[in-house]
Amino acid sequence: MHPRIEDYALIGDEQTAALVGTDGSIDWLCLPRFDSGACFARLLGDEDNGHWRIAPLGGKGSCTRRAYRPDTLVLDTEWETAGGAIRVTDLMPQRDRAPDVVRVVEGLRGRVTVRSVLRLRFDYGWVIPWMRRVDGHRVAIAGPDAVWFRSEPEVRTWGKDFTTHAEFTVAEGESVAFVLTWHPSHESRPPLVDPWEALRVSVDDWREWAARCRYDGPHRDAVVRSLITLKALTYAPTGGMAAALTTSLPEEVGGVRNWDYRYCWLRDSTLTLGALLAAGYEDEAEAWRNWLLRAVAGDPADLQIMYGLAGERRLPEYELPWLSGYGGSTPVRIGNGAVDQLQLDVYGEVMDSLSLARTAGMSPKPHMWSLQCALMNWLSENWRQPDEGLWEVRGGRRQFVHSKVMVWVAADRAVRALEQYPKLRGDLEGWRALRDEVHREVCEKGYDPRRNTFTQYYGSADLDASLLLVPRVGFLPPDDPRVVGTVDAIRDELGHSGLVRRYSTDGAPVDGLPGAEGAFLACSFWLADALHMTGRTEEARELFERLVGLANDVGLLAEEYDPVAGRHLGNFPQAFSHIGLVNTALALFGGEEAG
Repeated sequence: MHPRIEDYALIGDEQTAALVGTDGSIDWLCLPRFDSGACFARLLGDEDNGHWRIAPLGGKGSCTRRAYRPDTLVLDTEWETAGGAIRVTDLMPQRDRAPDVVRVVEGLRGRVTVRSVLRLRFDYGWVIPWMRRVDGHRVAIAGPDAVWFRSEPEVRTWGKDFTTHAEFTVAEGESVAFVLTWHPSHESRPPLVDPWEALRVSVDDWREWAARCRYDGPHRDAVVRSLITLKALTYAPTGGMAAALTTSLPEEVGGVRNWDYRYCWLRDSTLTLGALLAAGYEDEAEAWRNWLLRAVAGDPADLQIMYGLAGERRLPEYELPWLSGYGGSTPVRIGNGAVDQLQLDVYGEVMDSLSLARTAGMSPKPHMWSLQCALMNWLSENWRQPDEGLWEVRGGRRQFVHSKVMVWVAADRAVRALEQYPKLRGDLEGWRALRDEVHREVCEKGYDPRRNTFTQYYGSADLDASLLLVPRVGFLPPDDPRVVGTVDAIRDELGHSGLVRRYSTDGAPVDGLPGAEGAFLACSFWLADALHMTGRTEEARELFERLVGLANDVGLLAEEYDPVAGRHLGNFPQAFSHIGLVNTALALFGGEEAG
């Protein structure tokens, strides 16, 4: 049986990250990047696919308690046993040359015998490395990967069944630190990290970073935790933000809705930029803006919906048949075939993001406006095409209403730029005409006057939670009866125990996939925003309180939530969910616009 998704906590070094379970086991870690092959893949298989557990000897279950040290990504996990108590502190120091995992075992009371079981399996649990001893360390090598494993002070280790075991006793006040370090196998071992100094520096660095947060309203701890999570999901060398740490955690346990989210989506761009700027993280916002400019550079016809951490374009999708999947949810997928889809909404997202960057006073980029003009010229000729829409459906292209709304956003932001910055040059009249034409068409073909709601696509009776963004992007004012009607219809028809699904999966779903999915947490935050914007702030705050309460014991949110089973679903932790939490808190309590 797999632990629940919410049983995991996150540690990371801003280039990759690991998931640590309440049982003391690291079950997911990709090295050296978020999107590299996993050396611990128990999360999507079983123990033979790799994990590293540290826990009291004989302990089979969960810890007694755990928590992050306040305003850090340093995790403390404690066990109470008959003989005493221990604390295991887990962290990944911010990287110098190589990624390190540091695990410090500390005796708190009495005497406790502790067991460490390290099972390394490279390439997503497929490759068993060759292990040997070198200078008192254990070294695992297979192909391009090498991992060094040591303890301070040194404890006895032994190998059995291609697994490294250790057993030792700690008394009150005693400590043992373990360090696992990866490097390319053709290179020499990197300098050794001092685990005690790494712990001290990591705590100081994270607290210094968290102190920059400008938000000081209700649930500040949840907002700061979300911001730390977003920082942890950011690939520091480029500024790109991974949508989630994991691949193939299911939207329905046992189902096929399992996708790889370790890439950067353009649909997240404006919401991400807004959250970072409003919370006081201008450097991170500018790094994200710069990543965006590099990623989308090129022929506007080739604009993709997602890119790799450094802006890579080729993300082919394939399956790993040797992994049994989380809870039997197969296939396990690597890469994402949706990268080849047409989604017109991303043109609006890019234009909106760059407009926000310009008005926020970010450092100017001389080529930014020429890129925007090229995007607009392509969009002006191609906006009538059907597309796969915001949710990357695999059931065929349609005239999705949200996509057309975002075409309007692109034209609107281009027009505003020319009106506000006279030195810029562009097709002002043509883009105004495009803006008016798209607006008129959406209101005629994408609106159901009988039910007083916008619909998922032209001619459809179905709804889509993305339409909650209509007032946020300025397509219609919040007090327009069509906006209020849409919000009410979505809450009634897509509501799931007070939360919101993205769209209906009943009958023949638009995504062309079997099965169902849970309530989408980002969309539920959008509902809170829409309720606030339409004058129902008390209802919005009640929903926000509930959503914050869905976070796990260390403040993390997955992609979705199953209100019936009371468990998290989908990839974890999910940037979109935490972006939603930050923006909704700012909207409700921070004096900022809803987003």
